[in-house]
Amino acid sequence: MMPAQKDKRMKNMLGSLKRRSLSIILTLALAGCAAVGPDYTRVEPQTPDEWHAELQGGLTAGSMAPETLAHWWSTLNDSELDSLVTRAVKGNLDLKNARSRIREARALRGISKAGLFPALDADASATKRRSRENSGTETESKLYTAGFDAGWELDVFGGVRRSVEAAQASLEATQEELYNVLVSLLAEVGLNYVEVRTFQARLAVTEANIKTQQETYDLNRSRYQAGVIDELPVQQSLRILETSRSQIPALRTRLEAAKNRLAVLLGEQPGKLHRELAAKRPIPGLPKTVVVGIPAETLRQRPDIRRAERNLAAQTARIGLATADLYPKFRLFGTIGLESLSGKDFFEWASRTWSIGPGVSWNIFHGGAIRQNIEVQTARQEQALIQYEAAVLKALEEVENVLVAYAKEQRRRESLAKAATAAQRAALVAQDQYQVGLVDFNTVLDAQRALLILQDELNQSNGAVISNLVRLYKALGGGWKPLFKDKDLGNGSKKDLAKQENLVRE
Repeated sequence: MMPAQKDKRMKNMLGSLKRRSLSIILTLALAGCAAVGPDYTRVEPQTPDEWHAELQGGLTAGSMAPETLAHWWSTLNDSELDSLVTRAVKGNLDLKNARSRIREARALRGISKAGLFPALDADASATKRRSRENSGTETESKLYTAGFDAGWELDVFGGVRRSVEAAQASLEATQEELYNVLVSLLAEVGLNYVEVRTFQARLAVTEANIKTQQETYDLNRSRYQAGVIDELPVQQSLRILETSRSQIPALRTRLEAAKNRLAVLLGEQPGKLHRELAAKRPIPGLPKTVVVGIPAETLRQRPDIRRAERNLAAQTARIGLATADLYPKFRLFGTIGLESLSGKDFFEWASRTWSIGPGVSWNIFHGGAIRQNIEVQTARQEQALIQYEAAVLKALEEVENVLVAYAKEQRRRESLAKAATAAQRAALVAQDQYQVGLVDFNTVLDAQRALLILQDELNQSNGAVISNLVRLYKALGGGWKPLFKDKDLGNGSKKDLAKQENLVRE
């Protein structure tokens, strides 16, 4: 047979095999359009139409502007806090770690998607073989090979598609975890900043009272030395003075601890903010009104609930992945290359080799392990659903509790403010009456002690009101959406995530 005829015959055979293989692929594809296992349906939690807590203290119903909720710290009108938030978004290590986990999840999704496509490998070898027959005749042979091996698993029953579906949902859950870290981070920055300003205010009040108490002590000592009074008022005034002084170290310790915590939240070394925050500034003030929205909006906004929902979707897909192991796996194999006994003839057309054909494998009996794995994945789906429902209840609980705490603390602060004003007036009157002999020194001591206690409690209440507001914004899921400029979280593509990560750093 002439070489040209051989080439034509081989081409015809290849064409026939290609057509048969294509027919097999189309038949299997048509037979396996639907992936096995349950299809995920997004769950919609039952929520009340409105919050049960009575909205007081500037709280109002309605829909909050997304920009306000996302940048809640701007409602406190504190430029120092604005700067700290920006630095925290850029430098916080937990946030960087969350971004790294997104890159990991994206790569895992890529690994799963690779199963949808053919695999191609190249190999080459050169071997030399020598043998000696019983007669003593020595033979030697050489073999040179090179070529490409291709393989493709046909996703007839959807096992690979379920794997990709699970990886995609896991990626989206990891995105939500990033947003959840951001919400918690900004709330922690706000809470620790308020704590710094609260301790500064408490120190200022204590130091002012110490100054007044020092003056009282000096006056009593002078009067005692002049023989006007006995020693008891001197010792009593010294006792209250030193008692007040003893509070300073503890307050300064807690102040420095709050500064150190802020520095770590910013990704900086403890002590870095000591000088920067040394200047005393007032505790941030409240906005006139705070719109809290409705429960359904809060559940859609909170990243922890969104993450739990995506975890449920991922686990539902894993049931299908496990179910696919009950069915056969169809593969298509093919090779093409060169093979020759002589190196000089290796690249000639006559050295070409090829093969192509389908294959099938089926897990017939594994002692029930496959069905038990399906049961495992189904149980985990049930657990994921329970975790989602628990996250919903926890979110509603957090908002209800902080709504009450925010309103009630404002009432308490109003009463403390009135009491502190009265105590300050009483202390002045008691001091004046003592100097003219109308009351004894115990009256002055009681008045000064009450004044210090009430002023300190008032400052603590001022800080608690703002802290409760920060906790309210956190419970509502505030602090993340416009930072990423992302309405539906995209599809987790590399481009989307890179855009989001860059916006976090800005």
